[in-house]
Amino acid sequence: MARAAPRLVLGLLVLSLCCDACKKVTFHVPSVLEADTLVGRVNINECLQSAEHISSSDGSFKVLEDGSVYTTSAVSLSDEKRTFTILLKDLQEHVEKKILIDLETDEKKKTRHARDTVLKRTKRRWGPIPSVMIENSLGPFPLQIQQVQSDTAQNYTIYYSASGPGIDQDPKGLFYIERETGNIFATRAVDREQYPSFQIICFASTPDGYSPEVPLVHTIRIEDDNDNAPYFTQDVFQFCVPENSKPGVVVGTVTAEDRDEPYTLHTTLKYRIVSQTPSVTPAFSLHGDTGVISVLSPQLDRELVSTYTLLIEVRDMAGQPFGLCTTGTAVIKIEDTNDNAPTFKQMQYETQVEENRVNVDILRISVVDADEFGAPGSTAVYEIIRGNDDHTFEITTDRNTNEGILCVVKGLDYENAKQRILVIAVNNEAPYMLAPHSQQVVQSTCTVTVNVLDIDEGPVFKPCFFRMDASECDDIGTNIGKYLAEDPETGNSEGICYKIPPGQCNWVNIDEKSGEVRTVRVLDRDLGEVKRGQCNITVLAIDRNGKTGTGTLQVVIQRCGRNYLRIPTTQYTMCRDRKPICLSVGDGDDTSYSMPLVYRVTDRSLGSMWKITQHNEKSVYLSPVGDIPFGTYTIPISVSDSSGRRGISEISVNYCDCVTPSDCGSPRSAGSVTLGVWAILAMILGSLLLLLILITICGCCGAGVMHRQVTDDCANHNLIISNTEAPGEEVMDHNIIPLQTTDQVGSGIKTGDQQTFEMVKGRGHTLESVRGGGHQTLGSVKEGGGQAMVDTCRYSYSEWHNFTHPRLGEESIRGHTLIKN
Repeated sequence: MARAAPRLVLGLLVLSLCCDACKKVTFHVPSVLEADTLVGRVNINECLQSAEHISSSDGSFKVLEDGSVYTTSAVSLSDEKRTFTILLKDLQEHVEKKILIDLETDEKKKTRHARDTVLKRTKRRWGPIPSVMIENSLGPFPLQIQQVQSDTAQNYTIYYSASGPGIDQDPKGLFYIERETGNIFATRAVDREQYPSFQIICFASTPDGYSPEVPLVHTIRIEDDNDNAPYFTQDVFQFCVPENSKPGVVVGTVTAEDRDEPYTLHTTLKYRIVSQTPSVTPAFSLHGDTGVISVLSPQLDRELVSTYTLLIEVRDMAGQPFGLCTTGTAVIKIEDTNDNAPTFKQMQYETQVEENRVNVDILRISVVDADEFGAPGSTAVYEIIRGNDDHTFEITTDRNTNEGILCVVKGLDYENAKQRILVIAVNNEAPYMLAPHSQQVVQSTCTVTVNVLDIDEGPVFKPCFFRMDASECDDIGTNIGKYLAEDPETGNSEGICYKIPPGQCNWVNIDEKSGEVRTVRVLDRDLGEVKRGQCNITVLAIDRNGKTGTGTLQVVIQRCGRNYLRIPTTQYTMCRDRKPICLSVGDGDDTSYSMPLVYRVTDRSLGSMWKITQHNEKSVYLSPVGDIPFGTYTIPISVSDSSGRRGISEISVNYCDCVTPSDCGSPRSAGSVTLGVWAILAMILGSLLLLLILITICGCCGAGVMHRQVTDDCANHNLIISNTEAPGEEVMDHNIIPLQTTDQVGSGIKTGDQQTFEMVKGRGHTLESVRGGGHQTLGSVKEGGGQAMVDTCRYSYSEWHNFTHPRLGEESIRGHTLIKN
């Protein structure tokens, strides 16, 4: 079995016999052993020659077939001694034997001889240099490789392992050693590519089978022989390069390998081009060391040579003649570029087409292009550069044939032009690339003459779209205009009949012979089928030969002063009693209707909230359905009679939480309410006036409370109660109950047709002081009859006006000054 070369540890082997086991062996080893370290060797055949199974009781150690003991992992001997057992089994005879192994560390041995200071001489051990064996050696075999000797042993054995690609194969019988002489021989030739080297472990043993010396490791290296020719990594190398490439442009790289020993002459490769097909001027060069192929010729023309085939040789030994060589193939495809401009096969073309024919192919045009067919450099792109200002013609490319297809997309008119002349140019999809040593070419063009054939055409409306205005006031049968067609061949309208196909707006018809358009119904812009007050009608014109032409007639309905079927009153208020509203039709122009009248709510959402019930032939009731919220509703109601007259009115109903309609006022419209500039200005001025009055009153009241004396600008606690626009004459009523306090409110006393004012006496400055002078108060006591009488405090309007008017003026000035500040 092939194994890697193990590390060796020099140790002493001590053999002793044991009664219970086959034998007992003691090895002296270091305290730390690395993995795959040779501990020692025991003679297994001495215990059991037919041992088929060899195992160790300690997993840290393994035993080979020759009795060698190795560590399977790193082992640290913490104690001075470690013991395990080697178990030998003969499975056929059912025999088992045991070998006891004791491991002792070197520290114990050093302690035993610590006092021995005598230096002992030891023999130096000979280590042979690695041996060399020529690969594929011719012998003679067996071939001596090396000799090993021991001074203390007479018998030699070997155990070897190989390194290389065949390490998983055991080359048994490849080497052997003479037991008596220690000569190592090879039995046959060796392939270095399979076994580059061998590790041979040599054991020297005494006649009784023990090894007094550590095994000797010897390396045999297989020297390489140039027995492998290089080979290419691909059977055929495929490359591409654009035509007209400059010299030096890299095309690709060819690679080869050699199985011989790397970094030697046996694997130093050289490349060269052996031949080129076609054998024209060499177009490519090959780098001898790297295998890079480059452009050599400045004129690679795909139109001349589209593919090159190169025969390439690779040789080892740095290209020396005695080196081994192999050939390979490289195929180089020349890619097309647009270096050839397309040209027309003909310079003049002529074709014909019937007038009014559309979407018809009338001509195929061919070009010549030397570039690769189907590539962008050869695909033709056609263009009409003159004679197609009205875009009547189009030209496209047939991808299968590369031809140009000329097509008519708009009808031609023989009467307008009997012949059309077109100029067509051609290019390629890919931009043109000027080849080396060539001249710039001019764009190729050709001329196409298109002859228009005259055919019997149908009538043509002029214009094809015609507008007529009609009025809602027009009566049935009113002529609103003419819509005529003419024969393109004759240029007149003779023999042409007119017709409006069914299924269109049925409010007008056209006279079959004259083309006059007349109304057949009352026109109304509010009908649903007439959108935006207009109706588009398709009219047919038919000549004597049955040829037809079509035109579009647009009838636009204009409003007039007469409105049909309108509800004159549109503003209503409904209170909580939900009294129905009576609606009736009124028309100032015409009051004769075709009964009965039909009323309908046109809005679906409002139709579920309001209902209409018949009252009589001309009027209906409008009432809510179920409980609806209070608010203003704008309800569109249509009214129509049996003759087709119809009108729509918007009824505004203010549904209010009231008892009488006057409590809610007039209903508001659906539009938003806004305030004008004058209304906003009036509100601001009113607010300022109210502010001035409040400042005046507060100033007076404040002065009266603080000073509690007569002031010159306060009318505090004097109130006027009046239910008339002007005061009456002053009347003294002695039946009024005297005032008991200084703050009381007066009441109006009616005398005849007028009413007087009673002044409430208050503290501070009063009318009494004004009227009597000095600092009198309203509370002055009049002496009459020897008894104190309280003044009834009644004053006339003139006295009150004379007292308050100057003071209000002063306060207004003060307030205005305060606002400015």
